[in-house]
Amino acid sequence: MVSFKSRRNLMRGRVMDWVTCPFLLPVMFSCMGIFGLLKLLQWIRMKAYVRNSVVVITGATSGLGKEAGSGLYHLCPPGSPRTLKSKDTELRSLLLRFTCCLVFDQGQTYKPSTVAFDLTDPPSIAAAASKILQSFGYVDILINNAGISYRGTIVDTKMDVDRKVMETNYFGPIALTKALLPSMIKRKKGHIVAISSIQGKYSIPFRSAYAASKHATQAFFDCLRAETEHDKIEVTVISPGYIHTNLSLNAITADGSKYGVMDKTTTQGQCPTMVARNVLVAVGKKRKDVILADLLPSWAIYLRTLVPELFFRIMASRAKKEQKTKTS
Repeated sequence: MVSFKSRRNLMRGRVMDWVTCPFLLPVMFSCMGIFGLLKLLQWIRMKAYVRNSVVVITGATSGLGKEAGSGLYHLCPPGSPRTLKSKDTELRSLLLRFTCCLVFDQGQTYKPSTVAFDLTDPPSIAAAASKILQSFGYVDILINNAGISYRGTIVDTKMDVDRKVMETNYFGPIALTKALLPSMIKRKKGHIVAISSIQGKYSIPFRSAYAASKHATQAFFDCLRAETEHDKIEVTVISPGYIHTNLSLNAITADGSKYGVMDKTTTQGQCPTMVARNVLVAVGKKRKDVILADLLPSWAIYLRTLVPELFFRIMASRAKKEQKTKTS
């Protein structure tokens, strides 16, 4: 009978034989080389796709939109501006911006144009879209990034607040999309990106208006993708988790006032620069639906689908805990 110690030594010997195998290192380096080459080819393809495009980004004065704009500049040819400049002090709150970057194949780069407009004002959106098309003739990539967040209980939230969040996060972006879509269809070319949220996949307590707007966003752009595939229009929905931006600081509350608090989850959120980079990579790869969240928030999507009763209990427990913290 072979003892446990003998079996362990035997197993260790076999492992050492495998590790010191003369063919192992060449195979490992070959695999790493192939993987690195594929990544390089993907990066080159993504750069070519984005660099030779008219790109429109909403909400480009701060946060994720600003980082995405800066990321685009790093893909531009040498000599083009590297930083995204905008007059932040002039417009705050719901007055958000387009940022357009046009790069021709010949290497000619145009400085970005900014157009101020109100996402809650349909005529303002239509006028802004018209100005963009008059200035550049077409739009290759539209990134619907602008939006606001919300904190509050459903019972205390005024209907005006629900409408305000929906106008900014849903009706505004789809109005802009509809204004630019016909020109894309006519050219049989275009890419529409919606920056949604992990809360567009499931809802968490005290975010009802925000989660509702993101659920609507997910549904609309899923339909758009199906309806325009034959027109060669690409549609990408990005669902990030918490990002370390001023989103919670600028959130509105149940009575419409500013929240003004940097939540712990936001403080510990992802770096906006890395998220923006992942957004541009997803656009370059023409991915259709992307989750950019940590492990637990991502797992919650499957938990909501596969074990809904457990998910509901967890959310109820979370709501009770947060309510108790606020009243204490």
